[in-house]
Amino acid sequence: MNASAQSPPRTLVAGIGNVFLGDDGFGVETARLLTERELPGHVEVVDIGVRGVHLAYQLLDGYDTLVLVDATARGGAPGTLYVIEHDVGGPSPAPDAPALDGHRMTPDTVLALLSTLCAGTGAEPPRRVLVVGCEPASVDERIGLSAPVSDAVPEAVRLIEELLRNGEPSVAQASTAEAST
Repeated sequence: MNASAQSPPRTLVAGIGNVFLGDDGFGVETARLLTERELPGHVEVVDIGVRGVHLAYQLLDGYDTLVLVDATARGGAPGTLYVIEHDVGGPSPAPDAPALDGHRMTPDTVLALLSTLCAGTGAEPPRRVLVVGCEPASVDERIGLSAPVSDAVPEAVRLIEELLRNGEPSVAQASTAEAST
């Protein structure tokens, strides 16, 4: 892409999680560290925490790519990092919980809400959604990350910076599906 011909597509990196549930705070801590880094001007990093509805409304501002950073239990060793490409064109699962519980919205629920909001406003949802996840050791009530997840945060920052390089995140740089710490 020729940067002088057009501006790069906007990218939103959203840290998700509850800092009062141990390793669930991975996304929030990673976003905090990312805000201290020098990133391209077309990249915005936000700490969403548990405010899923806020994320859906923020996405109405128009982003080409969304990178969600979250604790992601997939059965690996605690601290294992994953890069998952969300199927944007696929059907959105129906939410299991009541329609809008703003503190219990999963990324899938947020994206389903976003589809509804876009249909009502004429806005476009992100063309691409990536999840940078970390296998948690514990999401019990406590403040602070476990040692393996804390150790994975700087690696997640490096991984996200790699994904954002040249304005177009590419999972090719992240071993396509998983990167282990």
